[in-house]
Amino acid sequence: MDSAIGTDARRYVIVGNGFAGTTAAEQLRKHDSSCEITLFGDEPYTLYNRISLPPMLRRQIPEEKVMIRNLAWHQEHRIALHLRAHVERIIPEECVVEVEGKRYPYDALLIATGGRPNPTGKPGSEDAANLFAFQYLDDTRAISEQIDRSRAAVAIGGSFIAYELSEAFASRGLETHWLMRGPRGLHRIMDEEAGALLHEAAAADGVHMHYGEEVEEFVRSNGAIAKVRTTSGKEIVAECYAYGFGLAMNTELCDGSGIHTSKNGIVCDDHLETNVKGVYAAGDVADFYDPILELRYRMGTWNNAGAHGKVVALNMMGGSERYHDVPEYSSLLFKGQTITQFGLGTDLRPELEVARKIDREKKWYRALFFWEDRLVGGLMLGKGNRAGKRKYVEAIKSKQRFPKPEWSAMLDWTA
Repeated sequence: MDSAIGTDARRYVIVGNGFAGTTAAEQLRKHDSSCEITLFGDEPYTLYNRISLPPMLRRQIPEEKVMIRNLAWHQEHRIALHLRAHVERIIPEECVVEVEGKRYPYDALLIATGGRPNPTGKPGSEDAANLFAFQYLDDTRAISEQIDRSRAAVAIGGSFIAYELSEAFASRGLETHWLMRGPRGLHRIMDEEAGALLHEAAAADGVHMHYGEEVEEFVRSNGAIAKVRTTSGKEIVAECYAYGFGLAMNTELCDGSGIHTSKNGIVCDDHLETNVKGVYAAGDVADFYDPILELRYRMGTWNNAGAHGKVVALNMMGGSERYHDVPEYSSLLFKGQTITQFGLGTDLRPELEVARKIDREKKWYRALFFWEDRLVGGLMLGKGNRAGKRKYVEAIKSKQRFPKPEWSAMLDWTA
């Protein structure tokens, strides 16, 4: 049964009520007062701030500060929100989405379904009461409750998620172990010098770092994990275990629809449109082409999701807006460090050339990444070491070429 749709109103369907999807809905309403907007989310919650989950886990902010939108906001903006909704199928040739037996016609469709945590895949992990992924609000609640029952905790993985977990464990007074198979934390974006600064910050917070270690098995007792055994034979006893092994993109909705997907997500162009006209992707799930960096990639940051939401809304309305932002990320690294990242790094393009500057006394690190003499990214560590960031971002957008003799001086650009 088709939902009732006005004959003149343009119809928009958005699957995913995260930051990308909700931003797109907000922009659609801002620019078109008469359109009909239907928004589906699979969680029981309206939009909440995922980058506020780590401080919530550290108990630096209350849960109510994590929530961004409520039901009243959706009603005020005339956005038909469906929570706990399972979107079953897209039928592009009919411009229809099927949801729990109902058909929702669309003039433009946005898929902003994000991703879900990869499992550990290790023996002993199945249905363990004290092993957690860290992606959703419910995860944060569960981990926080387990922390209250624990004396020691283990964060597993070399990712930002594992870092945030170890930081939260340490900040709440647990004996904290950070276990990773790589040679240093965040090794995909950090070289040895940067990794040493991260290690110092972690050690200053009392975190025990375990490099080159992989989980062999979780040893169970009475339905819970009693200890973790590593591939080298090391055993760590704790009451709380959590991990970050990356995300699997939620692309199953595209199966059988003709919408192209890749191992990174839903393939789309620099307008965030897929190969199927009128169907778009945004946020974490979008494997998009960046016309500034001239590369196809997926970017799982909060700022990128918001930027996608704004761009894709204009294009869903018939515009021709190209994605034009340079991805940026900033965070504390334990109490003693900060990180600022922008543009590309060697994790996405290993052949990049790098110019570096390190000040061990100040605990500052700065790296700029170049591709064919163009500045395409940067990484900064150290409190107060963000000078010139805006200038770097503008240089990336300009696509200007910088001869190699100038790279050293560029490391000292000021704001």
